[in-house]
Amino acid sequence: MIVISGLVVLGTWFYFNFTEIKPQHAGSISIGILGSPRFLNPVLNQINDADRDLSAVIFSGLMKYDGQGNLINDAAAKYAVGDFGKVYEITLKKDIKWQDEKFLTADDVIFTLQLIQNPDYRSPLRALWQGIEIEKINDLGVRFKLKNAYTPFLHNLTFGILPKHLWENVSPTQFALHELNLKPVGSGPYKFKKLQKDKNGAVKTIEVEAFKNYFGGQPYLADIVFKFYSSESEILSAHKKGEINAFNFISAKNLADLNKNSNGLTVYPITLPRYFALFFNQSQNPLLADKTIRQALAYATDKKKIISSVFNGFGQSIDSPLLPGMAEFSDKIKTYNFAPEQAKNILVSGGWKDLDNDGFLEKEKPKEKNKEKEIVKLEITLTTIDWPELTQTAQILQNQWAQIGVKLNLDVKDTTQIQNEIIKPRQYQSLLFGEVLGQEPDLFHFWHSSQKKESGLNLALYENTEVDKLLSGALEDLDENSRIKKIQQVVNLITEDLPAIFLFSPDYIFLAGREIKGIELKNIDTPSSRFSQINQWYTQTHRTWK
Repeated sequence: MIVISGLVVLGTWFYFNFTEIKPQHAGSISIGILGSPRFLNPVLNQINDADRDLSAVIFSGLMKYDGQGNLINDAAAKYAVGDFGKVYEITLKKDIKWQDEKFLTADDVIFTLQLIQNPDYRSPLRALWQGIEIEKINDLGVRFKLKNAYTPFLHNLTFGILPKHLWENVSPTQFALHELNLKPVGSGPYKFKKLQKDKNGAVKTIEVEAFKNYFGGQPYLADIVFKFYSSESEILSAHKKGEINAFNFISAKNLADLNKNSNGLTVYPITLPRYFALFFNQSQNPLLADKTIRQALAYATDKKKIISSVFNGFGQSIDSPLLPGMAEFSDKIKTYNFAPEQAKNILVSGGWKDLDNDGFLEKEKPKEKNKEKEIVKLEITLTTIDWPELTQTAQILQNQWAQIGVKLNLDVKDTTQIQNEIIKPRQYQSLLFGEVLGQEPDLFHFWHSSQKKESGLNLALYENTEVDKLLSGALEDLDENSRIKKIQQVVNLITEDLPAIFLFSPDYIFLAGREIKGIELKNIDTPSSRFSQINQWYTQTHRTWK
């Protein structure tokens, strides 16, 4: 008996010392998604988050972002840059298979880009590919020719690749209607299995299964069910019922309640390359053309209070159009820390007084000949979207600025109105809005004076000849150190000129059951990239020999 016990102990010791726990290819999870899919098609999916989420697990691109915000190879094995940044040659990995077991080649890459460039297919990506030539080098090689050097070009190669053999005979008129838009075939880690619709024809669930021949390695989870909901309350209800293991798009209030009740969830606060700011349109309100007034407003803004109250602390305050962690970021810039007394002193020095004892400041305008005395009120209108977090932020700003005697009127617009009626015609005095930068921020599109027009992203209508020159130069500068210095000069000039008050960058919150392991998320380019490494997620383990 002693001998047997000794052998058992020895065997147990040997087993645990010469084996290790590893993820097992098994298990399934259900993920809640806000919205409904329409186009699981990389040529068309850019305007719908649900489409982008599903496409991220079904398709692969030449490049992709990992969970730390790094641009890494996906279907591309390597790349080379030539002709002073105007030629990029991409070599594909060998033996990449489509989910119908055919091989992916350079022809598929070229075919996908030709669809994107063709206006008949109405791809939202078309603007990125204007004037770029594509050539086939061989079955695994593609060459891109740019008219001018563009240093962030590699970041454009994250588009999903379509299988030419399945799409080449689909006409432009049938392209958006084809059943492959909801029953796709890609080369990513998971392949389409089945979908379920409700009685009205809306997609309620899509199930995908592990693609065993995925070039990145067979995924651990055997199946994933994506369930679609129309509201945050529906997602929370589904979680409480145990219908979903993971979800996102939760407000600060509901997140606090979830944390309080635990619910077996892990919270992943993720940094996205986006920020929210208050952009000033000086042409719509002459008061905002006075830099001292803009400075007073900046000093009167308590950003930490906003992040705490609106986002439950999940976010960071920002002072420039670049976020901490970005290559060009520098903290050696002009900042405006919360200092309400300093704000008041600036306004008093500018001649502003409360002339009628209503709590808000006024100033007597210099009297013109044959005209009555005119009193100017320190009054500004702020426009924003009818989104709870932004309307709450606007109300906080209204209260904070009232403390220094500035009257802030709020103009809250529906999301369907804001773009066409407000932003495009630049019909706002100040605009509380967000900008999505991308992992390699191209500040040209946000701050160059050529982007002031209705189709541009220069929401402050900012114009500075030195900034224009630096931004244009940075686009074609292949020397990283030189390019970084140019961008840092741009940021210094912008923060000095103060065309906007940079407020905050809220975290993107993803929640997953604690049974789901292998999730490593910190910094991503877009919400759909939370699935970039989904082939590494797992719920079950087993022991294997070392």
